[in-house]
Amino acid sequence: MIVASSFGFWLTRAHAQDPAVVNAKTIRVRFENDRVRVLEATLPPGVKEQVHSHPAYVIYVLEGGRYRNFASDGKTTEGELKTGDVLYRDPLTHSAENIGDTPLHLILVELKSAK
Repeated sequence: MIVASSFGFWLTRAHAQDPAVVNAKTIRVRFENDRVRVLEATLPPGVKEQVHSHPAYVIYVLEGGRYRNFASDGKTTEGELKTGDVLYRDPLTHSAENIGDTPLHLILVELKSAK
């Protein structure tokens, strides 16, 4: 019984951190296999995501704009993504907000550990 409860908590917690689950209105899975997961994110102006986690990942910016990032350590940063940018990010837990006046449109490629 204790194992089932702990396991259930772990699944709920992991599920709660999945960007495609907690931000289902703005992020969807486009492809997944045992090596990568590809997400498409469209964040309209003024929209703030729910907190979620990513493993190491690459971002390809289809449509850029201004954003505010809220890191899990409490640090808030602002920046601009330019159309065509390609960025690498280490694993993180965060949320982001579109503070511009145009939608942000991104492809995110999450890297899975090699077996």
